[in-house]
Amino acid sequence: MADKFITNYEDVTVYGLDTETEDLMHAQQKELTFCWTTKDGSPMASILSYFRKDGKFWMTSAAHRKRVPAIRRDPRVAIVITSTGQPMGGGRTVTYKGTARVLDDRATKDWFYPALADRLYGQSPERAAEFAKMLDSPDRIIIEVTPGLRVGYDGAKMAAATTRSREAGVLKKL
Repeated sequence: MADKFITNYEDVTVYGLDTETEDLMHAQQKELTFCWTTKDGSPMASILSYFRKDGKFWMTSAAHRKRVPAIRRDPRVAIVITSTGQPMGGGRTVTYKGTARVLDDRATKDWFYPALADRLYGQSPERAAEFAKMLDSPDRIIIEVTPGLRVGYDGAKMAAATTRSREAGVLKKL
């Protein structure tokens, strides 16, 4: 795409998010949008803290939240992560279709709560320990999402292509 000038944004698929940039985005971003389907088939979403481990996405929720029975009924979900508000700057996104599992076993909770607490509050070990302890309540579950289809977008690539086209005078001719 570097040698081609653009005249519109009709096809933004050429501005894909590369793996290295995506990994940096995941290292910086601590929240994602978690999407599921309600009982009547309507889409719904919520913002959740997350981390990646072993190629999967991990989150937590209280079991009484509507998303939990929805996942148990239909494990097909989507997650959306952006670079907005992070040091790398906005304009990058990645969306995954995925399959979710609800876990509530002690072994998962024992490694998950400290891992999430460290991700969110690692700069303060006391606060991280307090957070992990507060998460460990009887009604809390863990959500594991195995990603499938991935759609990534890098707005910095589109901005660079626009700048090249502008500097070449292509956009003035429109």
